[in-house]
Amino acid sequence: MKVVLAGGSGQVGMMLSRFFAAEGHEVVILSRGAGGSVYRTVRWDGETLGDWVGEVDGADVVINLAGRSVNCRYNEANRREIMESRVRSTAVLGRAIAESVRPPRVWLQSSTATIYAHRYDAANDEATGIVGGEEEGMPETWRFSIGVAKAWERAVEEAEVPGTRKVILRSAVTMSPDRGGVFDVLLGLTRLGLGGTNGDGRQYVSWIHEVDFVRAVRWLIDHEVSGVFNLASPNPLPNREFMRGLREAWGTRLGLPAARWMLEIGARVLRTETELVLKSRRVVPGRLLEEGFVFEYPEWAGAAAELCRRWRGREVRS
Repeated sequence: MKVVLAGGSGQVGMMLSRFFAAEGHEVVILSRGAGGSVYRTVRWDGETLGDWVGEVDGADVVINLAGRSVNCRYNEANRREIMESRVRSTAVLGRAIAESVRPPRVWLQSSTATIYAHRYDAANDEATGIVGGEEEGMPETWRFSIGVAKAWERAVEEAEVPGTRKVILRSAVTMSPDRGGVFDVLLGLTRLGLGGTNGDGRQYVSWIHEVDFVRAVRWLIDHEVSGVFNLASPNPLPNREFMRGLREAWGTRLGLPAARWMLEIGARVLRTETELVLKSRRVVPGRLLEEGFVFEYPEWAGAAAELCRRWRGREVRS
């Protein structure tokens, strides 16, 4: 099987590349960069058709992960780049698939669980979940993120590719021990004694273990399903419990809390936004569960313990 990963040079792309390569499949990464990956990399600009189209024509699977990192301040220039990098790359990929002589049988399109409303009362699944953006008092930066997610999904929905099945991945935060990832950052704070509650701790954290993420992607390729799927553990939990579970998995009791005002100052210093830790993302994988997918790491305690073990193992080897 030939798998093309558009924008596949980031952390999630590397997870998927490792997984598919280990299964013996051909992996091709479309990247704006010059390469540096152990996997075959073909340059594209994410906006215009070019020689890279030949990789899509005849591929079995295309997975689009392209988009500028949201780990930045949401000033005007960054907002424009975040939005355009997602919408334009999705649109041009749709054109490439539409013009292929042998189009891929499935197109998996990255999206985000951020599209759902900030809420505590009930979980958001694909059927009954509330898409956000209209809540009163919502920070303007949160509204922007939801708008990006909506535009991203609209771009793939508008693509006319009758020979290709389309699946939209509303992914929660993917946890892996890779350096620089979300888990690595949270664990770093925990090791320093700073892994306490963020804000009031009531906001839900939706997450998915790396193993279940790549298994879910493989499952979606193999099954004749389409449309929106939430890629998240079936058990999101409040930030207070989430951070306590990480401290217990690492074996430390100390975890200094961070009030909202402290997080806002820290975000300004680090040139990022507080949405990731303060917005309540109570998202569950309704469709995956209904279709019979079984999670290997459905609970945070077991997932955190396994991730800590692997993180320690990589630290020793390095």
